Amino acid sequence: MRLRPSPRPRRGRQISMRHLRQELSDLRRSDRGRQAGMTEAERIAKAYRELESVAAARYDLRNRGNQEVLAERRTLTRSLLDRGGWIPFGERRVLEVGCGTGSELAWLLTLGAAPDHLTGVDLLPDRITAARYAYPQFEFHVGNAERLDFAESTFDMVMAITVFSSILDRSMAAGVASEIVRVLRPGGGLLWYDFRYNSPANVNVRGVTARRVRELFPQLDGRLHTVTVIPPLVRRLGPLTPIAYPVLALAPPLRSHLLGVLNKPA
Repeated sequence: MRLRPSPRPRRGRQISMRHLRQELSDLRRSDRGRQAGMTEAERIAKAYRELESVAAARYDLRNRGNQEVLAERRTLTRSLLDRGGWIPFGERRVLEVGCGTGSELAWLLTLGAAPDHLTGVDLLPDRITAARYAYPQFEFHVGNAERLDFAESTFDMVMAITVFSSILDRSMAAGVASEIVRVLRPGGGLLWYDFRYNSPANVNVRGVTARRVRELFPQLDGRLHTVTVIPPLVRRLGPLTPIAYPVLALAPPLRSHLLGVLNKPA
């Protein structure tokens, strides 16, 4: 996978210690669920249910910062897809893993996707119920993405939008990644968007670095781009958002997410 290179540390010991600290952090986070007698899928579902009480305010699109984040992501995604020859989608089949209520799939309609070729999978039954109500022409399933109920090479594109940052268990993450590659046809693409930094305020998520994406999807090839100014920061910009956001976006360390299309060899 060709990803934007990062500076190489001078000493191998620094690399191993960094990885060791990350492994220990991962274990502490994922152990919380296991100690409570939950599987990783159950822990994720519980975390999302608990988040719903604050998510409405946190991601409210009346906030100018949230508006800017979404608008930028949609613009950059459209540009990437256009350059990759995906637009119009036409009869291409698309699966979204962790589809929530279906709004990301619905956006593909603006890119020429056929409604009956859009499929979503989510762990939470109430989200799938809402998705089916909002978009009856799409196909939705309640399920664990470790075991996708589709044949090999079913989909032209799979979308993973802030999914893997919620999977703290490394074996589950590897299983979901393997299933994504399995159902993706040769020549198909994975549309990836997720954050690369840990959140000190949320122990139920973990940033997914470019290195980690490469570990999860060694079979795929593509480039990931740093995008999205750190959301908690931009939500506080208020009336200054239209002026301040483009300036802040010029600083790579402030771009907290990775966006890209990773391709399965034909």
